[in-house]
Amino acid sequence: MNKATPAAIAILRQATALKPKRKKISDGLLPSAAHLKQNPNSDHNTGLAVDLTHDPVNGIDCVDIYNKFKSDGRVKYLIFQGKIWSKDKGDKKYTGTNQHNKHLHISIKDESANDTSPWFGWLNQPKPIYALLASMTIAPIKKAYPVLSCTCCKLHPNK
Repeated sequence: MNKATPAAIAILRQATALKPKRKKISDGLLPSAAHLKQNPNSDHNTGLAVDLTHDPVNGIDCVDIYNKFKSDGRVKYLIFQGKIWSKDKGDKKYTGTNQHNKHLHISIKDESANDTSPWFGWLNQPKPIYALLASMTIAPIKKAYPVLSCTCCKLHPNK
């Protein structure tokens, strides 16, 4: 497992600097051992993905961010509220077990791994103290999601 890339870390730190009261319960960078086993091809495994908690009450509205990030050339693909978007394929239905209703998954292109320039340019700049505090936060570990049982009888896992 690699470490989180500077770009992935920057997304969480910038969101926190801009909106310091935002919830972080679904934030994630690096995978847990269970997530790594469950999703061996996830961009979290290479440090090129980040999950940002959807918290519109405190200023992090992932509906808006999902739409704004579609025009950011550093983004490889996005997953949110049962949709997956990439520049090549546009919006499609996401068929994974976790529909990403509580967070926005952002996968970053390899060549943008070290880009820490502003990700939320349409929002106001953070107060310096909030930027400082956000830079000192510890990166969260990605959690595994439970494998859901089938919908027919709930006795065996989906295949």
